Amino acid sequence: MAEVNENPVELFDMYVAHVGINATDPDDAKGISSEFGRLMGFTEYDTPVSLFADTLVEVMKQNGRGTKGHIGFHVNDMPAAEKWFSDRGFELNEDSRALNPDGSTRLVYFKQEIGGFAIHLTSDK
Repeated sequence: MAEVNENPVELFDMYVAHVGINATDPDDAKGISSEFGRLMGFTEYDTPVSLFADTLVEVMKQNGRGTKGHIGFHVNDMPAAEKWFSDRGFELNEDSRALNPDGSTRLVYFKQEIGGFAIHLTSDK
């Protein structure tokens, strides 16, 4: 029987939700976020731990997860995506799990970095 090559992009409508950049401090984060805003005309917005340039670039106000930063992948079915990746040997970092008000998972990181980047799944759009 031929092996089925499943594609998580197709299975979970997966796409890059954002790229996270680690800044050294809030001033550095503001400078990085402002440059992306200027480059692409993005609207910037502030959160307690990061600055966003639109929804595509998140600049951490301090050294965040991942040696070089992080990449967030949106999925449309978090439980199924978690199982799919776990079945392939990618362990989830349960300490990173963030929940929605209804108790469903909003975000969870994998334990393993790839190329110096922490990777997380998110249900956020």
